[in-house]
Amino acid sequence: MLTSRTFLKRTRAGAVMKVVREHYLRDDISCGVATCVLCGDVPAGALLESQPSGASSSLCPDPHYLLMDTNVLLHQIDILEDPVIRNVIILQTVLQEVRNRSAPVYKRIKDVISNPEKHFYSFTNEHHKATYIEQEQGENSNDRNDRAIRVAVKWYNEHMAKLPSEEKIQVILLTNDRKNKEKAEEEGITAFTCEEYIKSLIANPELVDRLACLNDETNEIESGRIIFSEHLPLSKLQQGIKNGLYLQGTFRANRDNYLEATVWIHGDGDEREIIIQGLRNLNRAVHEDIVAVELLSKDAWAAPSSVILLDDQVQDEDELEKEEEKEKRSKTMLRPTGRVVGIIKRNWRPFCGMLSKSQIKEARRHLFTPADRRIPRIRIETRQASTLEGQRIIVAIDGWPRTSRYPNGHFVKNLGQAGDKETETEVLLLEHDVPHQPFSQVVLSFLPKMPWSITDQDMKFREDLRHLCVCSVDPPGCTDIDDALHCRELENGNLEVGVHIADVSHFIRPGNALDQESAKRGTTVYLCEKRIDMVPELLSSNLCSLRSNVDRLAFSCIWEMNHNAEILKTRFTKSVINSKASLTYAEAQMRIDSASMNDDITVSLRGLNKLAKILKKLRIDKGALTLSSPEVRFHIDSETHDPIDLQTKELKETNSMVEEFMLLANISVAQKIYDEFSEHALLRKHPAPPPSNYDILVKAAKSKGLEIKTDSAKALADSLDMAESPSFPYLNTLLRILATRCMMQAVYFCSGMDSDFHHYGLASPIYTHFTSPIRRYADIIVHRLLAVAIGADSTYPDLTDKHKLADLCKNLNYRHKMAQYAQRASVAFHTQLFFKNKGEVNEEAYILFVRKNAIVVLIPKYGLEGTVFFEEKDKPKPALVYNDEVNLIKSNCKNEPEKKKMKLKE
Repeated sequence: MLTSRTFLKRTRAGAVMKVVREHYLRDDISCGVATCVLCGDVPAGALLESQPSGASSSLCPDPHYLLMDTNVLLHQIDILEDPVIRNVIILQTVLQEVRNRSAPVYKRIKDVISNPEKHFYSFTNEHHKATYIEQEQGENSNDRNDRAIRVAVKWYNEHMAKLPSEEKIQVILLTNDRKNKEKAEEEGITAFTCEEYIKSLIANPELVDRLACLNDETNEIESGRIIFSEHLPLSKLQQGIKNGLYLQGTFRANRDNYLEATVWIHGDGDEREIIIQGLRNLNRAVHEDIVAVELLSKDAWAAPSSVILLDDQVQDEDELEKEEEKEKRSKTMLRPTGRVVGIIKRNWRPFCGMLSKSQIKEARRHLFTPADRRIPRIRIETRQASTLEGQRIIVAIDGWPRTSRYPNGHFVKNLGQAGDKETETEVLLLEHDVPHQPFSQVVLSFLPKMPWSITDQDMKFREDLRHLCVCSVDPPGCTDIDDALHCRELENGNLEVGVHIADVSHFIRPGNALDQESAKRGTTVYLCEKRIDMVPELLSSNLCSLRSNVDRLAFSCIWEMNHNAEILKTRFTKSVINSKASLTYAEAQMRIDSASMNDDITVSLRGLNKLAKILKKLRIDKGALTLSSPEVRFHIDSETHDPIDLQTKELKETNSMVEEFMLLANISVAQKIYDEFSEHALLRKHPAPPPSNYDILVKAAKSKGLEIKTDSAKALADSLDMAESPSFPYLNTLLRILATRCMMQAVYFCSGMDSDFHHYGLASPIYTHFTSPIRRYADIIVHRLLAVAIGADSTYPDLTDKHKLADLCKNLNYRHKMAQYAQRASVAFHTQLFFKNKGEVNEEAYILFVRKNAIVVLIPKYGLEGTVFFEEKDKPKPALVYNDEVNLIKSNCKNEPEKKKMKLKE
């Protein structure tokens, strides 16, 4: 049957256009019940059970299917994902609304529907002749959809009544809309709120904890006094932003002071930060929310706080804010300050953390402390507090009323015992949004069939370089070997140097499931005792890994150089190589230093090392920075997998040797792909930091009588080289660590969407990533661009779509940043494990930052950084005077010893 849908649409020019669309209706759409004799052909896949199993309800003890409206689906998805909830009908009307309102929830419900054990069925009611309805005159789309849901429930119940079954199956409507529920009951439909139904599940009382708390104001348990001002409606915010009254930006909470945040304003050429201070001005914004901010008058501007405040410390917030006010008047480094007037987009996610059990006996309401210090504590209601205490759990935020100090939320999942390695690893992967689920069968189906070998077809457009003395140099235990090198003398006396990179793009073809999954993951994540691969293990540790004594496909960058490391010729080719040795940095260093070894591999390594030293000097002379960060390596027990030793990483000449040639290859490839694809090259840039970023570095050096110049990368590099103190040998390393903290994040970008290509840290006008395609998706795209540039492969539409490349870069930048944070969190956890059974350890520490109430220190031996608070519970308060101009803290007590024994707070 054919009907038509008519609606009015306003064009960009302002004219109103009438649009008529054909809408097909059918009477052969199945109800989804597995054994239904009335529907004829029953579709394959997940179906409703003919005798519904699942949780038994005291409200409806008879067999039943559930059908819910849009709001239940949107807000109670955590409940619906539970294995107990089965045999649910999801209407097309509801699914379409969810898709329009929340992409994450839509994806989650689609995953549930595709799970055959859940027996969720998607019924296309909008195309069924008996359930499709037209919108009536004067009826809004929301009311029309509610009516469509009721019509579908009535049809299902009438349909079920016709089935030849001893027990009649009922379809129950779940809705939290009071008006919709009343109308359903008037029409003879059995309807309950989601809360009523979940509370009626006799054998599953724990599900009540997972109910989202929706009615914020009535569920609030505090005094009822209004703490926060009301958020302005979206229409007013948009108008205010348009008029310049408000500014739109991303809310970034301060990790060290929960009463402070910054809002990063992003607009047309307008990029700046606004400080938000005080609970009321923060106005219920949560880290990463998109907010609207009103700028305060200049006399109310503030400087960044010098106090470290954690939300789990007992304190009087009103007093703290008064202290902050006093501090403001003495500030000279004032910055634009504002207040949050509304939320444009919430970016809430499920949060990992621990339950802080209420001291009140038999209490059901407790505070949850997230693992991420930038997230406020969340109030949840649970009957399982005793069980959940000491466990890592996941909690979701439901809302944040004006009368509540904390947002309301609900319990989602128990991850396991806090401190347990598996649990803590799961927490850090979830907290940093690292995709770590096993690769699906669809993805794995695109891998080459084993046994694999190189064919004649593979050799097309490919050079045979198996005769070259190629070797790889990597950290110990490395199985995903991306790169290999060679160096040999040519007949004309010049040197030929080759960087050979795994040809991953040969195995991962554009657009298939394997390619999409790799693009989504973006990068391999290296934790202390495991790695989360970007590509399946068959590729990462076998077919793409350039292991020794096996033929492997590669992408080679080959230079002809003179003995002064000047490049005379550059060429790129797809190739086949056979690595002659897989060496560690230490093994390669031993060969270079050994007087008795003069084989081809060793000679090649010595040639590479000699050239690398020249290349490094040339880079540094141009202004490339040599920074520092405290990195540690763990020695893991082979049986318990616990760390048994911890030491800072020692870098050898061979580390620098490999790095220099990887940098050179990346720069050479960047120039080539930009020359060929000026609008579509995927490049990497490192923006120069704004001058204010260097304040902490300049102040730190000044306190030791040293001057750091920051006019350019060259000036910074030179002044860091000269910043030495004979009485304090570690000072230079500390200043380089601080300089690292001043830097901006390096980012991927599409050349057609930006004009500033410069890489500040490397002092290079152009740069990209080509050398690690096993562990970075950016490199795969660069390989594809280079292959097209040299005629070794064909292009495809997305490769030359700069908008799609820009979106891809956005995801890659996010994944890269999260991977770095996850790796640091893994090091921090394993450091904690290492010290767990050590008792008290005395080590020398250096002060990195001075705050009003604490110092941040670094213990070089362990690469460990932490906060030492001056005030300790039940101990006398020290007499200290803080000077914020130079970040200096002095004691008023006489005869204070210079070296102090202090306890580090992790």
